[in-house]
Parts: sequence; C-alpha cells; structure tokens
Amino acid sequence: MKIALVYDLRKEYLEMGFGEEETAEFDSEDTVNSLQEAISSLGHEAVRVGHIYELTRCLSLGQRWDLVFNIAEGLYGRSREAQVPALLEAFNIPYTFSDPLTMALSLDKAMTKMVMRDAGVPTPAFAVISSADELERFEKGPGQKMPYPLFTKPVSEGTGKGITPDSIVVDSRGLKDQCRKLLAKYSQPVLVETYLPGREFTVGVLGTGADARAAGVLEVELLKSAEPNVYSYMNKELCEERVKYTLLKSRKMVKALSDLAVKAYNTLGCRDAGRVDFKEGPDGEFCFLEINPLAGLNPTHSDLPILCAQAGMKYSELIGGIIHSALKRRGLWRGGRTGLSAAR
Repeated sequence: MKIALVYDLRKEYLEMGFGEEETAEFDSEDTVNSLQEAISSLGHEAVRVGHIYELTRCLSLGQRWDLVFNIAEGLYGRSREAQVPALLEAFNIPYTFSDPLTMALSLDKAMTKMVMRDAGVPTPAFAVISSADELERFEKGPGQKMPYPLFTKPVSEGTGKGITPDSIVVDSRGLKDQCRKLLAKYSQPVLVETYLPGREFTVGVLGTGADARAAGVLEVELLKSAEPNVYSYMNKELCEERVKYTLLKSRKMVKALSDLAVKAYNTLGCRDAGRVDFKEGPDGEFCFLEINPLAGLNPTHSDLPILCAQAGMKYSELIGGIIHSALKRRGLWRGGRTGLSAAR
C-alpha cells in the first residue's frame, strides 16, 4: 500500500524566517523519519510529501495514494488543522485522524468546552475575552461567579503556546494585564477559566467510534527545574529535563479518567488516535482541559508515544494501529500487520 506522509517540518519554516514559538507545533526531521521507518516496517511504501502547499502541487499533477498519513498542523487561521483533511476530502483520498469539523472545533478551546459541558463532561468554569473592552463586562458578569485564582491562555493554540507562570492570575489587575498581553501577541480571544491546582493527567485514546479505547493514563509531574504550576510552552519544549511522565496505576483513577476521555473523544467525533487532558479539582473531581485529535508522534518527545511506550506498546504498533483504524472506517482494510495486539 502506498501511504503519503503530509507534515509541517519545523526546520523548513524556521529557514523561512518564522520564529521558534510560531513553529512549536511543527515536526522535527526525527519525527518524520521515525514515521517513515515505522510505516515501511509494516510493509507499506511510505512517500514523503510535506506541507499543504506541496500536497496541493502533487494533487494538481495527478498524484494519488492509497492513504495519507496526515500530521500537518497548518500555519494560518483557527481552522488550520482542518485544511489538509478538507483538501483530501475534496479529492476523496482516505487519510488518518479526524475530519475537518472535529479538527476545527477542537482547536477552539472555548467551543470544545461548551460541547463538553453539554455532554456532561466536567470542565472548569470559563469565559472568553475577545477584547480589552470585554474585561469590564466580564468582571461585572460571569467573573463574579469565578473566584480567583484564574487561568488564562489563547483560545486557539497548542503545545502550551501562550502559557507561562503568568497565566495564573490572582486579582483583577493581573487578569487585565495578562489578557491585554495575550490579545496583543496572539491576535485571538483569551480563554479565562477557574484555575485547578491539582494533579494533571493526559489520556491516550486509540481507535474510532465503538472501537475507541484508552491506551493508558499518564500523569504529568513538573520537576524543580520547570516553570512552576503550569504545563507551559517552555516546559513542553524542554520536557526531557523539566517533566516526569508516569503511567498511572490506580485502577479506580485509570477507569474514571479513561471513561471520561473516551466519552469526550467520541463526543467530538475524533478518529484513529488522540489525547485528552484533565486536571484534578480541589474536590477531587477530574475536569476536562482540552483535547488533541492530532497528537504529536515523536517517539521520545511527544506525550502519546511516551504513554504508549510505558504501557508496553512499540512505536510501530502505535502507527500500525492508527493506519488500521483509518482503513477500517473507510472499508479498505485487507489484513496485514498492525499494532492492535498490544493496544487491547
């Protein structure tokens, strides 16, 4: 089977003049090489295509593949993760991971939390600040029901972008200063939510629909060298020296978090694989933070492969399971090697 790899290579964008934080969600050469090797080890032909502009060029020349393994994050707009899936759907080419609707919705953290709240998945109280003028209305309205400390972050970013220790605000002045700073820097609304001081977890989910199941629950613990109290952009960039990842063993907690994660995953229509983040509230309740239907796939740096490795799943098995799920839901599975045995 011929499988095309579509991705945003961080090095290429840095060479074009984009900054480190602008390209934080993009992939390293090591990630693309690892994916290509894993796909080849499963007996497929892996063809490197690249970003959406190269994909568009290849499609215009008439090139086609049996499947596209899509990890492209996109560069512009709050629907950027939906761009490659939408293009591939226009050409009726099968691809991995979620469809344009899910990709666009999940990148907007506030919209996602609204859906989670309606679905009965616990999430911290929140509000959206779209301009400095809205700060006064917030404090006179929903802010009265949201006691400090509060947590602030851009509404449509990933990889911890815009998150620093300053994200935690303890009074009105701090909230106004932080919101104005984020509005100016990221040119998008700010999500303000109740700050949860408890333990943080991420749950890996594999499969689609009725086949979706949790691969494990990873606890995210910040070390003394980390920026305090926040799983920030810098802590994620330097996770090897700042973060400890531990596979959760408590059966009761694993079941509770796994059930919530699969519910959130299926509520949004996620497919093939993804990651759901939770934090523990002061009353011990697990609260939904956000979901990533296009989770990073670096074998040693990204949360999902780290989680799967600690759960006993080889990297090639994870990639094989994703391919199997994508082909199965399109009715294209013809048998062969997958990574499903270790995931069950």
